Amino acid sequence: MKWLEFTGKVVIAFAIVIVGLLLLYHIGGFRLAGLSHVRRESPVTGRILVTKANLKVLHSTVKQFKMDTGRFPTEAAGLRELIERPSDVTTWEGGGYLEATELPIDAWGNDFIYELRPGSYQQFVIISAGPDEKKGTEDDLLSTDAY
Repeated sequence: MKWLEFTGKVVIAFAIVIVGLLLLYHIGGFRLAGLSHVRRESPVTGRILVTKANLKVLHSTVKQFKMDTGRFPTEAAGLRELIERPSDVTTWEGGGYLEATELPIDAWGNDFIYELRPGSYQQFVIISAGPDEKKGTEDDLLSTDAY
């Protein structure tokens, strides 16, 4: 009987130590583990991450459109061809290639820019003008960038 009492107390003490260590790690462990940036990301960094994720989804969707239809969306129609069936396309995903009925916008509220680049390694690119909202500047985000 005394053995069971001792074991129970040890288990409770062990649980308290584990909870204490977890609290210490949560409060200060991020800095020790080199993860302090996780807790202090700026709103701009968060917007960039969301926009990069949207760029990758759109890039993959354009590739799927090309595999299914034999062509890329035209520059004139742009990404709209992912949600509205082009007249010359006979194979069409029910409801389009995106789950949404509207095209996504970047984190700054601007439309993504779709450009064909025939003859280059990357045959198309999707661009966000980035935080400064001006295309052609160094903060532009491209779907072809490695993330």
